[in-house]
Amino acid sequence: MEVKEAIRARRSIRRYKRKELPLEVLDRLLEMARAAPSGANRQAWELVVITDRLRLKGLVPICKEQAFIGDCSAFLVGVEDPHQKWAKVDLAIALDHLSLAATEEGLGSCWIGAFDPSRLAEYIGLPPDRTITVCMALGYPDEAPAPRGRKKPEELFSWDRYGVRERE
Repeated sequence: MEVKEAIRARRSIRRYKRKELPLEVLDRLLEMARAAPSGANRQAWELVVITDRLRLKGLVPICKEQAFIGDCSAFLVGVEDPHQKWAKVDLAIALDHLSLAATEEGLGSCWIGAFDPSRLAEYIGLPPDRTITVCMALGYPDEAPAPRGRKKPEELFSWDRYGVRERE
C-alpha cells in the first residue's frame, strides 16, 4: 500500500476483534512513530503501550465509558514534556505516522481525546512532570466504516493571503 492509499483508507475504528497483536507488528508500528520528525529533533514525547487485557478493560471507565477500548489490541497513551513548546505537535505527527502504518498492516486505530486526565495519569503511574496529550486505540477492525464527507478544497485553502479562495 502506498502512503496516499493509506491516507485515503484510514478510518476511525470503534469496533475491534478481541485479538492479540503480535509483538513484531507492534514493534514495526512503534518504529514508524519513532521515525517521525520533531521540532529540533527533541522527540519530547513518549508512548505508554497497554496490551494487557485486564488493563485495557480498566481503561473503559477512565475513557468516558467507550467500551470498544476494552476490546482493542493495544492502547497508546501519548505523553509529553509540557515544557517543550512543540511536544503536542510532535506527538500528533508520530501517532499519525503510526496510524497510517497500522492501516497498511490491515489494522485499525482511533484517536482518543475523551478521558479523565488525572485518573489516566494515576492508572499509568505518570510522573508529575509529564502530561497526557492524546491516546489511540489500535487493533483488528470489526467494522468497515464508509468514507465520511470532506469539505471542498475552496473551504480549506487560501492562496497567498487568508480568504483568497481562488488561485490567480
